[in-house]
Amino acid sequence: MLGLALAGCGGGNEGSEPSASADEAVAMAEDAQAARLKGGSLSVLGAYRLADQATFGASEKLLTELGKGTAEQWINSQFVVAASRYASGGTNAIHTYTGSDFCADNGTANCWNFYYSSQPLAWDFYRNAVSGNDQLRQRVALALSQINVVSQLEVEGTYGLRNWHNNFITNAFGNYRTVLKKVALSPVMGDYLNNVNNNKTAPNENFARELLQLFAIGTCELEQDGSLKGGKCQATYDNARVREYAFALTGWTYPPGGKSAWCAPRNGINCRFYDGDMVARPAAHDSATRKLLGTVSVPAGSTAEAALESVLDSLMAHPNMAPFIGRQLIQHLVTSNPSAGYVARVSYAFNTGRYGRIGTGVKGDLRATVTAILLDQEARGDSPPAQAGRLREPVQFFAGVLRALNGTTDGEPLTWWWGEALGQHVFRPPSVFNYYRPDYPVAGTQLQGPQFGILNANTGLARINYVNYLVNWGGSAASTNVPNALPTQVNLDPFLLDASDPAKLVDRMVRVGLGGRITPAARQTIINAVAAWTASNSSSYLKERVKTAAYLVFASPQYQIAR
Repeated sequence: MLGLALAGCGGGNEGSEPSASADEAVAMAEDAQAARLKGGSLSVLGAYRLADQATFGASEKLLTELGKGTAEQWINSQFVVAASRYASGGTNAIHTYTGSDFCADNGTANCWNFYYSSQPLAWDFYRNAVSGNDQLRQRVALALSQINVVSQLEVEGTYGLRNWHNNFITNAFGNYRTVLKKVALSPVMGDYLNNVNNNKTAPNENFARELLQLFAIGTCELEQDGSLKGGKCQATYDNARVREYAFALTGWTYPPGGKSAWCAPRNGINCRFYDGDMVARPAAHDSATRKLLGTVSVPAGSTAEAALESVLDSLMAHPNMAPFIGRQLIQHLVTSNPSAGYVARVSYAFNTGRYGRIGTGVKGDLRATVTAILLDQEARGDSPPAQAGRLREPVQFFAGVLRALNGTTDGEPLTWWWGEALGQHVFRPPSVFNYYRPDYPVAGTQLQGPQFGILNANTGLARINYVNYLVNWGGSAASTNVPNALPTQVNLDPFLLDASDPAKLVDRMVRVGLGGRITPAARQTIINAVAAWTASNSSSYLKERVKTAAYLVFASPQYQIAR
């Protein structure tokens, strides 16, 4: 069903920053693009593309709103919208209880769900994705959480996972250095990658290795356009350098406040507790000189806090940081295969901390970086290149159909049911490499398509069945196990106004589902299918027409690819 072509780049480096002439060329291109974009309002297709890139999907209301102004105006408005934070789930009582079994002793209904699992966060996630006003913040936070990964498969504690994901909400428009610092100090990450209470004489290297490999700079030296430096993979670090980082990152324990029947704080070691950042434990910190990347070292006698700042200094100074993180953000928001020029322009915004008037001028500014991504010439315009776009990942597919068809959800059916069926149960990635790799190859092409890593015959059919579930099965009623439950259902009634005219109905559905892009042949095929419902074969033929139009548009391969 989904023989869908997408696109790719390579990349990694500890080399030099781009030359002044290269910087000037990128700046001139950015200025020209910014000037061009200050023109008129967005077209229908332009509005639809921005909705796909910066929200969880188009709705008729959103397309109307976007059509009243420029992309720049809407993006700026999103920066000041109040954040929708994660709030559901239990307290930290599971890590302050001194009895033998918290759930058994307290008789709490659905105890594991509310206190240990990520399920309450999934409820909040899907409510915000479908109905929240801070759509851009939610999209950027999701992207950051899929670059800096923890999983509820390994870490249990609803309140801790809530703190973890709220940090991405808080810092989505901040600075990437702050993101990395919060990641490094999180007790949830400390548990997930074994850095909490690490042994200073023989430290576990998990966190140090993934900090370098996945969260910051990658494994191969990169040019600023994301291509491999020298045309081949030259390692950014070796195992000896990983060990230096592991030693530098020792000396942290849980924040104070935790206790249990099996643990009491001793010798500066705190019991498991996820409220707050980890705190330094001086006796456990390696105090030797540690050589990091570039020219940065941790001086002998440094505290754990000072060593962490040196680690962050070394990563933020590394020339790989901008193309490595910038390219992944492009992939999550706009296209799987950005051109070298696109990556270079985004790297320039990341490195300078500015895009036009946006940003603080400090390297790593995410507001400037996100603006550069969304206002780039490859993101805007009504004629995206053939390789543009990305496969809509399941969580965006779930929310996108609901948003387009006036739906509601509390997220309950989208986790253990549909999330499992499509390979993306939110907040439960199978490993630190997320649900899929950013460089996953599209079979039979030279392109990359990260989300194709979880697409197969079964998940492809499940996508079609999900649309069928909403449109023809009636979705799901509100669950009695979810506080303030909502049904997971669509509302097709607004489309009945145009159901007497099959062509008008199809064009309206195609506008909200595909941005108006459809071949004449495909359009006519859908019109014919819709028109086949008449008063002579169904007393509810108008409703059946709407269902048919919705099903054929949103189950189509064209909807699966966001371009």
